[in-house]
Formats: sequence, C-alpha cells, structure tokens
Amino acid sequence: MTFDPPPGEPGSTAADDLLPRKFFDRPVDEVAPDLLGHVLVHGDVAVRLTEVEAYAGPLDPASHAYRGLTPRTEVMFGPPGHAYVYFTYGMHFCVNLVCGEEGTASAVLLRAGQITAGADTARERRPKSTERDLARGPARLCTALAIGREQNGLDVCSPESPLLIIEGDPADPSLIRSGPRTGVNGAKDTPWRFWIDGDPTVSPYRAHVPRKRNPPA
Repeated sequence: MTFDPPPGEPGSTAADDLLPRKFFDRPVDEVAPDLLGHVLVHGDVAVRLTEVEAYAGPLDPASHAYRGLTPRTEVMFGPPGHAYVYFTYGMHFCVNLVCGEEGTASAVLLRAGQITAGADTARERRPKSTERDLARGPARLCTALAIGREQNGLDVCSPESPLLIIEGDPADPSLIRSGPRTGVNGAKDTPWRFWIDGDPTVSPYRAHVPRKRNPPA
C-alpha cells in the first residue's frame, strides 16, 4: 500500500509506519491527545487526525460501555489497538480505537481530520462537501474513508489489516487544546475532547441538548 504523496517517508508503505500496540495500551486520556497528527488509513484514503474524544468505559457515564459488556460493546472490552465502529441516529457510522488493558473498555472516538491521500476518492463519497469538510466530524470521517459495520473489530496494529493507524506529523504540543466532549450528557464537563488549535478541519463544539418529549395526551 503506497500513497502519492506517501503519508510517511518517500516511497514508504503504510505498514512500515504502523503505530505499535503498546501505543494504545495506556490510559485513554493519554492516548487521545497523542493520536493528534497521526494518520488513519483505509483503502486509498488517508486522514491526518485533528480532533478526538476519550471515553473511559465502565468508569465513564458518557461511554457506551458504562453499563457493562453487551454484544454492541464487546470489541471495547477486548485488547487495545482494535476498531470499535458503531451506528448512530439510524444513518451514520463512527469509529473509535480501543485503548488500555483488555477488559477496561476505554476507547478514543475519531472526530475529524485532514485528507492527506485519496482526496478524489473521498470527494466521490462526499460530492457536496468542501475540502475542509470532507472528514470534519465523526460521521463524515467514516463516510470519506468508507468505514462501516464491516470494519468493527479490525486490528489497526496489524499490517494485514485494511484499516491502519500510522505515524504522521504529530501535533505540536503547544497547539493541543482540550475541553468538554461534544453532545455529551453524562460527565458533560469532563475535558476529554482534544483538538489541534487553529486547524480548519476541527468540527464545531456542540453542547448536549435534551430531546423534547411530547406532552401526555
């Protein structure tokens, strides 16, 4: 798998630059900011990550795993370095990377990034999008990379996997910002959304808005 321009050194392949499993085998709030600037690759498309969110499994009321192991969250309870893909609002997929020791069920949601390879393919998948918005937001990122249910559970640390995380251009630590997670109700003030300050591909922050319920008849 070689890119033009390549995401790593000239002439390198994605497998040469894979992030090792030990990168993910750490507390989720350490892994999340360290992912900024690294590159998610699926097929011909590569995205440099500019925004992520951390979720701490059963310890975190905002996590899908807060209430324990279910068929949906099984991947989160497995070993680090695997993709947890879920379907939301009946129309969108979002991709996370499992972190920490097996059984902790923590994961990092990949919220936004800059297309660094395969822009023409990404535009075919999102024909009405501007360049800035091709992967700006977790659902758009998955659409641009063609990530869906089939990618759930893939090992992003294996060179045999079609979905990989590779070394990119790590974010300047002085530009990394943190704040509350987007659209979160439980633990809404936990500052586990991380982004590269000033990057145009970072998505806008949205506070949680409770859904209105119809009054009783």
